Amino acid sequence: MAEAYDDGRPDRRCKDGGKPTYRTGWRWDCQMSRLTDLIRQTKERDPLLAAELEREFRSLSSRRAFGLNFERHRPEAVELPGRPVRRGDKARILPPRGSSVRDDQRLWRVTRIERTADQRLGHLEPLSGDDGEPITVPAEDLVVVAEFRDPVFPGLVPTGGVYRGGDQPVHTVINGENFHVLHALSYTHQGKVDAIYIDPPYNTGARDWKYNNDYVEADDLYRHSKWLAFMERRLLLAKELLNPTGSVLVVTIDEKEYLRLGMLLQQIFPGATMQMVSSTINPKGTGRVNEFRRVDEYLYFLWFGQAHVSKVDIEGTAMSGGSVQGLDWQTARRRDLASVRPTRPSQFFPIYVDTASGMIDAVGEPLPRDAKREDAPVRPGCLAVFPIRPDGTEMNWSVGKPAFVDRWKRGYARSGRPRPDEPQQYIIQYLKSGTIRDIEEGRASVTGREPDGSVIGVYESAQAKTPTTQWRAASHSAEHYGTGVVKSLLPDRTFPFPKALYAVEDALRIFISERPEAVVLDFFAGSGTTAHAVMRLNKQDGGRRRSISVTNNEVSAKEAGVLRSRGLRPGDSEWEALGIFEHVTRPRITAAITGVTSGDDPVKGDYKFTDEFPMAEGFEENAEFFTLTYENPVAVGHNRAFERVAVLLWLRAGAEGRRIDTVAKVGWDVSDTYGILFDLDQTAAFCGATGKANRLRIAFIVTDDDRRFQAVARQLHDSVEPVRLYESYLSNFRFTGIEP
Repeated sequence: MAEAYDDGRPDRRCKDGGKPTYRTGWRWDCQMSRLTDLIRQTKERDPLLAAELEREFRSLSSRRAFGLNFERHRPEAVELPGRPVRRGDKARILPPRGSSVRDDQRLWRVTRIERTADQRLGHLEPLSGDDGEPITVPAEDLVVVAEFRDPVFPGLVPTGGVYRGGDQPVHTVINGENFHVLHALSYTHQGKVDAIYIDPPYNTGARDWKYNNDYVEADDLYRHSKWLAFMERRLLLAKELLNPTGSVLVVTIDEKEYLRLGMLLQQIFPGATMQMVSSTINPKGTGRVNEFRRVDEYLYFLWFGQAHVSKVDIEGTAMSGGSVQGLDWQTARRRDLASVRPTRPSQFFPIYVDTASGMIDAVGEPLPRDAKREDAPVRPGCLAVFPIRPDGTEMNWSVGKPAFVDRWKRGYARSGRPRPDEPQQYIIQYLKSGTIRDIEEGRASVTGREPDGSVIGVYESAQAKTPTTQWRAASHSAEHYGTGVVKSLLPDRTFPFPKALYAVEDALRIFISERPEAVVLDFFAGSGTTAHAVMRLNKQDGGRRRSISVTNNEVSAKEAGVLRSRGLRPGDSEWEALGIFEHVTRPRITAAITGVTSGDDPVKGDYKFTDEFPMAEGFEENAEFFTLTYENPVAVGHNRAFERVAVLLWLRAGAEGRRIDTVAKVGWDVSDTYGILFDLDQTAAFCGATGKANRLRIAFIVTDDDRRFQAVARQLHDSVEPVRLYESYLSNFRFTGIEP
């Protein structure tokens, strides 16, 4: 690199005969001009390559003498096992079954697919001219590859779900390459995510992550720059998802990369408020050869807009500025299956809620075993509330009538928010005896009362306390409340180094305790701890927060060796069944919600700290599982792939209520929060239906004609966002193949 100076003297002439230039900084003006010309010429032949060269050119031309400089390496690529091979695909050739040789990393272009009597053959030509001659191989020996510089057109295929939460929003769990899923979320959630919590690979050199389908080993000379390139690509996409009016990004890391990560975060998010917290996760320490024993890890917090640090007791409850969250209000309806009516007749009685005020007006007598709810006496102006699960199952209240009335009269029981569309139309809450004892013995103080007489209180030890930058909470032990919790939920399965459930819960609580409808994203979801933590926060305050969890279905290096020795390869059902998504993430979230283990037994043990209750009770939440697909833009544009993009439209509308999964025969459909007009001849009927939908947010209008789109849009209510399909979808992804 040339020495930096500028003496004002001509240095040399440009090769194209241009005027003399001067040596300024480290570059020749004519060299830069020549590079610009070459990039312009390249655009005519290969726009993607030209865009990539232009990005690198800008990076080099603006590189600073001080700051985080690193090699970005060649674009990443992801293998898509199980995806059918089509003409035009990029692909790799898999090693023979049973072979342990390293995968062939060369990329080939599929020029055509030939069907013979007994198999499909792929005709290939090398993607690079130096990689050999055209060849033909069985299609089953090929795995499709998507490079990150290639535009992708994503879809989502539903693969099941768990539904226990009535009208609660749905937690979304996606199996897919997180870089591509983040692109998909740029269409559905741009500027809408309130919190991102990620636990990325720590780059320890212990085969804990891959770059371009290869594990990054400890002796890789480019290990750190590969990791930075890997993180930068994803953080730049995540930046577009964060809510600019108020949101938080939390990234955990250990000492191997925390310095580089800190500088990277500062460069990507220059406007954020940023702090690092040290958290003890293993008081005994993890032994390392010729190194200090590691007891902690680090959390980077970056917050934006109006987001602020709430006053929180790290092992207790968020104070939320002195609100009722200081006391642990519990749902009065029992959840365990052993408490289904009529097991305890004395605990099945009507609680009369005044429909005008929403307050408890009276408590009725327990109903006989054979009596129907409709037999309960009617109280004018009141609704008789019974302990009924969303699926209609009759349960019991947690205490009998005398104990409940005593709590109610003393301000230790209350009615919560209404749920008019559910069998139990009001949440009924109460304080457990332990919390009441804390109030009576001075460990908690009553600071006021609500209009219905229920107490407002705080724990003295937690009042008005801002968290410090050093956390030594016993609840953050990864051994007991990470590995231990996963073991309780999945007794027959293991997952390396899961986060402590309560550590994630506390980190989120600091910023979203006052945001009951927050959207929380984790695109390194692993075992699903973040989704689990969001469910706990919802239970504690009746919130409607929803999580988005993203992970791939990769198997561990050790497991992959065993599977290969058995003649299995990626894409085989036995191989895929042992991937992270299928073997851990999906069953862990399912077990957390249902309270039933992967072996169909009630989960043993209790949740602790902020909210204590049996794990077998589960949560009144909903979750759906999806797999990312790669669609043909022509098929999408011609409305032939609607079912694959239907989930994206539902997510964009808030992931609530009924999903429109098929093209309606009448030419339009309106669901809870969105509608779709397929046939513009049905505009009048469609607009009439949207006018009656009180919660409608978005109207998707399928048309290639912008004038007709505008004509429909003008007939919609001002509160409804009109979106043109499929132009909005295609334009969103058409240029996203260029790396950030």
